[in-house]
Amino acid sequence: MKLGVNSVLFGNQDVESAFKYTAMAGYDGIELGAIPEMADHLDLDNWREAAPKIRQLAQDYGLEVTAMEQSRQDLELMEKAFQAAVEIGIPVVNCGPGGVTGDEETFQQSVDMIGKLADRAEHYGVTLCVKAHVGAAIYNTPTTIRLMEAITSPAFGVDMDPSHIHRAGENPVEAIAAVISRVKHVHIRDCKGRQQGPGDPVDQANGRGDIDLVGYVRVLHEHGYDGPVNLEVIGTKRNGHSLENCCIIGAEARGHMQACLQAAGAR
Repeated sequence: MKLGVNSVLFGNQDVESAFKYTAMAGYDGIELGAIPEMADHLDLDNWREAAPKIRQLAQDYGLEVTAMEQSRQDLELMEKAFQAAVEIGIPVVNCGPGGVTGDEETFQQSVDMIGKLADRAEHYGVTLCVKAHVGAAIYNTPTTIRLMEAITSPAFGVDMDPSHIHRAGENPVEAIAAVISRVKHVHIRDCKGRQQGPGDPVDQANGRGDIDLVGYVRVLHEHGYDGPVNLEVIGTKRNGHSLENCCIIGAEARGHMQACLQAAGAR
C-alpha cells in the first residue's frame, strides 16, 4: 500500500508546501486537492500551466502523485480533470457521489452520471473512483454495492472511506470486505462519534477516534490491496488551522498508519 496525504490537509498553504511537508512526514505520495473551498492545489481551469510545476515538485520531493480529488459531478470540469491527470501522470481521479440519501430519483441520476464519467475516464486511461458519503445518494455499503452492480466499466472503482461508513452506522472493518473487489482507492481518517461531519481536524488524525483502523488495514492487506491509502483531513482551511498544526496531524497519522501496516504484516 502507498501511504499518502490528500493536500486538503494543507488547504491554507501553497502547493509546494503541501509537497514539502507531506514528504517530511515520511509519506510515499500525495493526492492533489482540486476543490477551491478546501484546497486549490490544482487549478483545473489552468491545468496546462500548472502541470509542469507539479511534475517538478513530485520529482524534487520524491512523492508519487497517486490521486486527485475533484468533488463536483460536472462533465466539463471532470473532462479537464482527466486531461490533467494524463498530463501529470495521476492514475486516480476521485469524485463525489452526488444525490441525496434516501431519494431514489437522485440515486439513479448519480448512477447515470457516474457511468458517463467512468466512460470518459476509460477513454483517457485513468480510473474514476467514488466513495460513499454521508448525506449523498451513495452513503453506505448497500448503496455502494448497488453502484458497483450498475457500473461495469473497468475504469470505475470504489474509494473506501471508513469515517463515512462509520457515520452511516456500520462497522468499517466488516464493510470493506463486502466491496474490496472493486476498491481502487482509500481515503482514511478517524472519527469520534457518528455525527454528520467528521469533527475537528485534530480529531480526524488516525488513532484519535472510534474506528478500528488496525482491523481495517488488516482486511485491505489480507485481500491484497496495494493501491493508494490517502489521509483525508478536512476543515483546516475553513477553520484557519496553522501550518504547525497541520504538520502535527499529518505526522501523527503517518505513524499510526505505519503501525497499522506493521500490525497487519504489510510492512
